[in-house]
Amino acid sequence: MARLTLLLPPQAKFAGIALPATLGKAVARADRTQAAAGEQAQMLRHFVLLPRAMPDQLPEAALSRLADAGMAGTQGAQWLRADPAHIRPDINGARLLGLGRTVGIEQADVDALLPALRPLFGDLGMALDAPHPERWYVRLEAGASLPEFAAPEAALGDDVFEHIPDGPQARRWRVLMNEVQVALHNHPHNQARLASGRVPINALWFWGGGRLPDAVQADVPTLHSGDPVLQGAAQLGKLTCMPLTTFDAVQAPSLVDLRGQRDVRALIERWLLPALRAGATFDFADGHVFTLRPAQRWRVWRKSLQRLPA
Repeated sequence: MARLTLLLPPQAKFAGIALPATLGKAVARADRTQAAAGEQAQMLRHFVLLPRAMPDQLPEAALSRLADAGMAGTQGAQWLRADPAHIRPDINGARLLGLGRTVGIEQADVDALLPALRPLFGDLGMALDAPHPERWYVRLEAGASLPEFAAPEAALGDDVFEHIPDGPQARRWRVLMNEVQVALHNHPHNQARLASGRVPINALWFWGGGRLPDAVQADVPTLHSGDPVLQGAAQLGKLTCMPLTTFDAVQAPSLVDLRGQRDVRALIERWLLPALRAGATFDFADGHVFTLRPAQRWRVWRKSLQRLPA
C-alpha cells in the first residue's frame, strides 16, 4: 500500500487528551517500534545523506540556507545558523525566551542590526548574512572545526548557561557570543524596539552547523512542510515540495510534517483520524512509531488506548 507518513511532535504534547474511540483502537492494534528520540533522529529516519561517509547528523543550517537562498555559495563551505534571539536575565541566570519569528523580527531590524555585527565575524574570517529576517547564517571554511551547539528546541525557555558549548573548540565562540551581546545591547535600534513595546534582539543563537551533502535520498516522492530544513532536504532529494494545507490535499506516498501544529485536538481531528483510512505511519519525535495497516483490524485482543502513552 502507498505510504503516508505523518511527522508528529512528541507524545508528551498529547498528554491528557482523550483519543477518539476509532483512533484509540487503531493505534492499539498498530505495529509499534521504538526508534531514536529527537527531531534530528526523526528526520534522519526519512532522509539519507549522501555520501554515507558524512556524519549521521542533519546539517540544518546548510539545508535551510539552500531553501532560503538557493545553491549559490553553499558548496565548499560550512554553514551555521545564527538566529536573532532574546535572552532575559533572571535570578538564576539567563533564559532564552525568543528566537527568530518569536522575537517579532522584521526586515527593518535586519537592516539596522546586521551591519553592526558583520565586522565581528569578518575579523574571524567568517561571513554573516540574513537572506530571511528570521534565519541568519554564518559561512565558514569547509574544514573549520565546530563545537556542538544546542538546538533551539532544547534550549528555548531554559537557562542559556546550561546550553553554551564547552571545550577547547568552543572558547572563541563563547567570546564571540559575548561580543555580539554587547554590540546588540548598546545598539540604539534595540532601545527603539523597547520604546515601541517589543523585546530587544540581544543575542544570536548558533546551531545546526555542517556542510551541504552531495545529495539526499528519501523514502517518498512528496513532502508537505513549511520547515526550510526539510524543504532544503527535499530540494536535494528532488522531491516535490508542497505547502501544508489540509488532509484532502495530500496524496500517498507523502511525508507530512505536522510537528509545528499547536492545537493538538485539531491535529487529531484534521489529520490523525482522516489518516486512519490511508494506512498511515505515525512517527512521533520521541521515537515512538505506529504503522497502521487494514489487516490489523483482526487484532481484537488488543485493548483500545484511551490516551497515547507518555
